[in-house]
Amino acid sequence: MSQIVKTIFVLCALFPPVTFSGSLKLSGFASGELRGFINKPQYDRQFSGFQSSFVIQPEIRFQTSTGLEQFSFVPFARLDSRDDKRSHVDVREAYWEHISDQWVVLVGVNRVFWGVVESNHLVDIINQTDQVEDVAGEEKLGQPMLSLATQREWGDLSLLVMPWFRERSFPSEEGRLRPQIAFDRNPRYESAAKREHVDLAVRYSHYIGDWDIGFYYFKGTGREPRLLLNEDKNRLLIQYDIIDQIGADVQLTQGVWLWKLEVIARLQNDNKFAAAVGGFEYTVYQFVNSAADLGFLIEYMYDDRVEDPTIAPPTIFNNDIFLATRLGLNDAQNSSLLAGVLIDRINRSSMLSIEAKRRLSDHWSVEFESRWFLNIKENSSLAPFKKDSFLLLKLARYF
Repeated sequence: MSQIVKTIFVLCALFPPVTFSGSLKLSGFASGELRGFINKPQYDRQFSGFQSSFVIQPEIRFQTSTGLEQFSFVPFARLDSRDDKRSHVDVREAYWEHISDQWVVLVGVNRVFWGVVESNHLVDIINQTDQVEDVAGEEKLGQPMLSLATQREWGDLSLLVMPWFRERSFPSEEGRLRPQIAFDRNPRYESAAKREHVDLAVRYSHYIGDWDIGFYYFKGTGREPRLLLNEDKNRLLIQYDIIDQIGADVQLTQGVWLWKLEVIARLQNDNKFAAAVGGFEYTVYQFVNSAADLGFLIEYMYDDRVEDPTIAPPTIFNNDIFLATRLGLNDAQNSSLLAGVLIDRINRSSMLSIEAKRRLSDHWSVEFESRWFLNIKENSSLAPFKKDSFLLLKLARYF
């Protein structure tokens, strides 16, 4: 850890002093949300009915007059009425970034997204999932890091050093969208350094004609934990392992067609497994002579990890097909709709998702989201959520 701090000071000394004249931008949003569950819960102590919450995420960004320095601070907070573990505060971003002729240096907390597919972001490994925010794993916690990146004619290269691990958030025993057995809040680590283990990642990306490609290697504490039973078999113990993972993402653009692929191979808990997700998106522009665009998506997911959460982290994306349609009206209100269904090819268990957004004015927007767990079999990885279908309405004020 001390070596990381020394390295940061050396890197900062290589660059000229920061000029504090520049532009300050304040933005962000505050929203009220109401989520209603269709069915009564299937586990004891889980709440029933409606769940309201308030969210605020301000964004403070400062760029110097030279354009070579940038500071960013994006805190996040949610206050929930029914689940105390869903009430939480996080720092999504808090970093200093310096841009030189050939290198970009970033020190602090940041969010880094890798991937091209819609359904399951296999290669997106840097940030921890904020599980209480979104069961689909779309929301991420901020990750402390030192990042060095360069853009050259031969491609983009980045190195990330991450000195502090972020633990995954989980619902409380009273919360919905959780397994039958509640979580123990004291996680275990393979590394003796625990949260202070230094993780490393290196990524290369480039575009060649219509192809966009990316490759990376990650070594450190895996963001996906294994789940073990305690001695009394009444709590799930969270186990974080040291992993080695390589990954690649590829996208081919051919007019109205987008072909996408993500693959990984991982060594974890002395077990090797590989996973892949791939498919295409086809877009009909100016659908039926209107300004709207209509897209169709098909993706297939395969994962050969052992289906035992004590040996490998659990996943719902092991042999599934994702079918979806995306509608963008391209109107003044920026209205959009995304509807998709995830279908298990073996037992036909399905999860239907619907997301709609519309801007009401320059500062207000409304969003609707719904998830339905359909035809869920007892042996399905979706079985813990079979009674957790919900509707969500969100009213947001942007500033």
